[in-house]
Amino acid sequence: MVTETVGNKKGTGAAPGPHATLRTYSQYNRLVVTKSCARRCSYCDFSIAVRAATPVDEYCAALRQELDGLRAELDASTLETVYLGGGTPSRLGGLGISDVLGSVRAHAAIATDAELTIEANPDDVNDLAVAHWLAAGVNRVSLGAQSFDEPALKWMHRTHDADQIGTAVRTLRRGGIDNVSLDLIFALPEHLNRSWKNDLERALDLAPSHLSLYGLTVEAQTPIARWADRGAIVQGSEEEYEEEFLAAHSAMVGAGFDHYEVSNFALPGLASRHNSAYWTGAAYGGVGPSAHAFDGAIRRWNVPAYSEWIRRLSNGESVIAGEETLTSENRDAEELYLGLRTRRGLAIGVDQLPDVQSWVESGWAVVEKGVGSPWLRLTPTGWLRLDSLAVDLASRRARLANTALGATSSHCYI
Repeated sequence: MVTETVGNKKGTGAAPGPHATLRTYSQYNRLVVTKSCARRCSYCDFSIAVRAATPVDEYCAALRQELDGLRAELDASTLETVYLGGGTPSRLGGLGISDVLGSVRAHAAIATDAELTIEANPDDVNDLAVAHWLAAGVNRVSLGAQSFDEPALKWMHRTHDADQIGTAVRTLRRGGIDNVSLDLIFALPEHLNRSWKNDLERALDLAPSHLSLYGLTVEAQTPIARWADRGAIVQGSEEEYEEEFLAAHSAMVGAGFDHYEVSNFALPGLASRHNSAYWTGAAYGGVGPSAHAFDGAIRRWNVPAYSEWIRRLSNGESVIAGEETLTSENRDAEELYLGLRTRRGLAIGVDQLPDVQSWVESGWAVVEKGVGSPWLRLTPTGWLRLDSLAVDLASRRARLANTALGATSSHCYI
């Protein structure tokens, strides 16, 4: 289905690709995960802790303890990006964010030109918090706007109203943080009668530097899944999904934004450096519940539940829940998928040109001359079919490899 191909509003980042320098952290990116939210959004299937008050001191102390255990790794690191994701990091307040970033600085060097991002809800943004964030080094804020339509915001269980989005953007700029990204969700159920055109226009009126647009999907164990099960909502059609995605592309490109990744748009020079590192396969680390890390060969992940993360740290136990070593086939598949989801694209062999000719004829892709190899990029209509096209190309590559292997083998097995 089309609804499976564009970046979905689940919050999961793209898995990194294969080209990170193995176990080298000289240039490094770090994700700090918080798990506290004031209310669970109707589409959210994260393992979060819904709390009236965030246990800031407890969280910050535990984070320092996890960082202490990574000191050997971090001593050799210069962090190029730091990203505080959630949950809702802005619920830590100004002093909490200062504490978190102070702890990171105590364990690793941060490049002088590093990108330091926090995710924030509009209703958490105020002059005092922004002053603390700026003093702590924050230079980019990703605001979870989601929509400017009041009924839609209430349906999504958001804790802010439409006016607070603009107020938050102005407060950030007044406080000295100009690099502001907005999240919006498209493909909402028809009964909401939300105007996607109006949401795009109101977002552009705020002159953000970056927008991330996500198509809504129904995930199990969420409020909207329960509503769908009892017939209380009807999802929009695939045609409407495609129309809204392409309308966003036209509006954003027309306003001077670069559609640099399937779900992301940026003004020139203001693409997310942290997320771009994922999509190009850079090494990254993570701390906090559910955090993931990748060193170029091994991916590991922490326990998802906040309470279990706290318990293990309190008992001196490892918070790592699991790890996997990527095979060459895994890395090749990730390189292909991540290349296709970015505007940069990927190199293909001349022998693969016939495999993608139908894509070009359908308007789903373009092929350009590259240095040594043809270069394949998906168009916006191709991005709507990202998953199926990636699977198709991967299977064709595998068949070519098997054919080549058979042709060079001098042995016969019966």
